[in-house]
Amino acid sequence: MTGTSTPALKTGAKQWWGLAVLVIPSTLLFMMLTILFLAAPNMAADLNPTSAQLLWILDIYGFVMAGFLVAMGVLGDRIGKRLLMVIGAVLFGLVSVAASLTTVPELMIAWRAVLGVGGAMMLPSTLGLIFVLFADPKARGVAIGVWAGGISAGVALGPLLSGLLLEVFGWQATFLVAVPVMALVAIGAPLLLPEHKDPNAKIEMFSAVLLVAALLAIIYGVKRFATQEPIGPSIGLLVAGALVGLWFVLRQLRAQQPLLDVRLFANRTVSGALAVFLLSAAALGGVYSLFTQYLQQVQGLSPMQAGLSILPAAAVLIVVSTLSPALARRFRPGNVIAVGLLTQVVGYILFTQLDAGTGLALVIASFVVTYPGVAPAMALTTDLVVSSVPPTKAGGASGLATTVNDLGISLGVAVIGSVGIAAYRGQIAESLPDGLPAEAAASAETGIEGALAVATELPEAIGGALTTAAQQAFTSGLNAAAFASAVIAAVAAVTAATRLRHIRPTAQAQEERESTVQES
Repeated sequence: MTGTSTPALKTGAKQWWGLAVLVIPSTLLFMMLTILFLAAPNMAADLNPTSAQLLWILDIYGFVMAGFLVAMGVLGDRIGKRLLMVIGAVLFGLVSVAASLTTVPELMIAWRAVLGVGGAMMLPSTLGLIFVLFADPKARGVAIGVWAGGISAGVALGPLLSGLLLEVFGWQATFLVAVPVMALVAIGAPLLLPEHKDPNAKIEMFSAVLLVAALLAIIYGVKRFATQEPIGPSIGLLVAGALVGLWFVLRQLRAQQPLLDVRLFANRTVSGALAVFLLSAAALGGVYSLFTQYLQQVQGLSPMQAGLSILPAAAVLIVVSTLSPALARRFRPGNVIAVGLLTQVVGYILFTQLDAGTGLALVIASFVVTYPGVAPAMALTTDLVVSSVPPTKAGGASGLATTVNDLGISLGVAVIGSVGIAAYRGQIAESLPDGLPAEAAASAETGIEGALAVATELPEAIGGALTTAAQQAFTSGLNAAAFASAVIAAVAAVTAATRLRHIRPTAQAQEERESTVQES
């Protein structure tokens, strides 16, 4: 592989400033996975989307970014990692402005999809340029740790930043916050980062399109089930998505330079670690999105109050993410991950016991138990995957880990969120107050946002009854989603304890490698 500049062995201030240019946008890109969770009610009031459209707005960004991550990594090798990152930053900034001005739900979905493409342009370059920027292995390890910590912080703090912005500005600010960050990248990258490219890299964009098409077809089919659409087209979408996914896999197996090296899944550690993290992140994503809406729509908190309610759990998540590598040095990583997931199961069970009148202290405590449980899987997965393959396959393994990291939360929002919507629709239809106009009933059945909006326009008695019914139905949806997540997290815990049990504590493995080197 060739590059236009070679990193110096000595690590100086310029490299660390360059790291800041790489970490800050990475944090923001993952923050964008969750930043709209608290903004959803405000956005729904202005855009008036259906429940299904609101879910698309929340999760299309993550699906598109996950689908194009590997392809954009190869494109960065071809035209230059720094150049592609700057192009992605400019695109992301411009589209963020366009999204903030949007008043049509369908157009918002489209803009969020384009933001996913922009994110996919940037994220692979951030990690790839760390390897170019830091030649010293010790400094590089610190830099990768900072980068991974930034991603964890982005996922954790997205709703908190959203709450702060919503308190002072509107939901539009959750998009505009990206503009100064992307301006920093566009200006700082050429000044602080080396360029790096491989003219021989071959990009296979058709495979990336197949991957995105398979994901979106399957997710659209799931969403149609949740909104009680006719079953025939929903099944057709699921089958079509599965067939396109199979086409993608077969195409990768036949390719000499596959976009995604699916043969890596034959490695027990790779497949086990990625399966565990995908399941745990998916279990969390759906409950997370519903929980943030529950805090506002049912508990009656302002966006800032809701963001501050999430802060204790986010702080614990960051602490546990930091401690997880140290625990993995003493105990088997699979067991560390499994214990975290079992803690998640306990938290989800607590969520199944919440109702519309539950005190806020118990609500916050339930999330504090649930949220940090994903931290060990989040902190350890990438290293487990990359260290388990030969150096020549490390790039592909890293791409797989990053893709799954991104895909998990979006998958949870789509699938587990759809479980919540289905439960809401099933209960609200049976609990609407007598005398409710047909048009108001139809709005209430689309989602809690529609129900609460209609309730303010009705006489006090019937409006209050509708509000109570909608809040109870939404809480039942959260209960159902939490139960589904508890099952998924339990499966992930068993998978971690069994599929990863052969992995020794990292300190023991390092001692054995050093002993082998000395003997040779």
